[in-house]
Amino acid sequence: MNSTVVSYLSQSNEFQNIHAWLSKALGFDASSLMAFVIFAIVALIIVGVMATIGGAGTYAERKISADLQARVGPNRVGPFGLLQFLADGVKMILKEDIITTNADKFVFNLAPVMCLVGVFATLAVVPYSSGFILADLNVGIFYLVGMASLVGVGVFLGGYASNSKWSLLGGMRGASQIISYEIPATITIISIVLLAGGLSMKTLIGAQGGGMQDWFILHNPFAFIGFFVYFISALAETNRAPFDLPEAESELVSGYHTEYTGMKFGLFALAEYIEVFVVCGVAVALFLGGYNVPFDLGTGALFSKSLGLDSMLSQNIGQLLQLGAFFTKTLALYYVVIWVRWTLPRLRVDQLMTLCWKYLTPIAIFNLLGCAVWMYAFDGKSIFALIMAATAGGGAHH
Repeated sequence: MNSTVVSYLSQSNEFQNIHAWLSKALGFDASSLMAFVIFAIVALIIVGVMATIGGAGTYAERKISADLQARVGPNRVGPFGLLQFLADGVKMILKEDIITTNADKFVFNLAPVMCLVGVFATLAVVPYSSGFILADLNVGIFYLVGMASLVGVGVFLGGYASNSKWSLLGGMRGASQIISYEIPATITIISIVLLAGGLSMKTLIGAQGGGMQDWFILHNPFAFIGFFVYFISALAETNRAPFDLPEAESELVSGYHTEYTGMKFGLFALAEYIEVFVVCGVAVALFLGGYNVPFDLGTGALFSKSLGLDSMLSQNIGQLLQLGAFFTKTLALYYVVIWVRWTLPRLRVDQLMTLCWKYLTPIAIFNLLGCAVWMYAFDGKSIFALIMAATAGGGAHH
């Protein structure tokens, strides 16, 4: 059985008691019903939290850019302007929904929904902690890559259906850019899969440790370079500056969503900011140890037992620590994504494609081959493990 939030919660006495009572009351085994209800509740919680993070991302974008440019940023709506993203949401909901003349109405309405569905579908396999994951699929990382591809389709359809030259150019740019940069990103992911020996998100994280020396980014030189290849490709896939060609204001007005108003425009923006969180979370899972904490949770369980706490409570404390580790690393990368946007100028479209096909893709293939040779030559050991073994061997020799 796949590891899920349901399998984690089923270990508790409360779950067992409710299951026994419900099964007796209904006259049949209530396991499936309870699993459905838990999945539904957790999915709603995740969607709510991610929608909040997406909205708060717009606030963070403004505040961080203001700091970088020695400005104040939002400071009127709520304390420190914290409610600005809520005001924006209300404004978008209240704005008139306009569809341009001769637009393909069905596809025009479908495009922003497809972007949002593609992003939300990826949340099913994002590993927030060892017990808090909707589904740990055995092909989790490839499922995530496949679902994220729907965003590219939504961007293209939004531009195509708008009956606008600017939008069509933005949609074409978006499709070509996202499809192109998926290649170095996916090849880099395969190199990490090679190191971990599995496609499951938990397998990828379990092959790493909580300490920096156990992260895949420091496993070998090829994985270290691979992190930057993946991160640059992720920036391009999410249409973030300096790769925001699909919505280049100086050239295409507002690109593929020029003709969108109100909440449809808001769905495109929300999908982008949630997708940034997802790709940062994937980078954390692949390269930065994921939800692993820099100490043994088993030791924490023994400590909790000495204080008289039950095992489930100590496990829950461990889950909170893992959640904190995952969100801290992910939001730190989120900050870097915003920082990069307000630091580097936008690339030209030919420079964008040159970077992908002439540089990142060959480097990604080289890294994949390098990781394969490293695994064979050094029996899968990291640089740190090799150095420690050499040091220990040298000490024993003396």
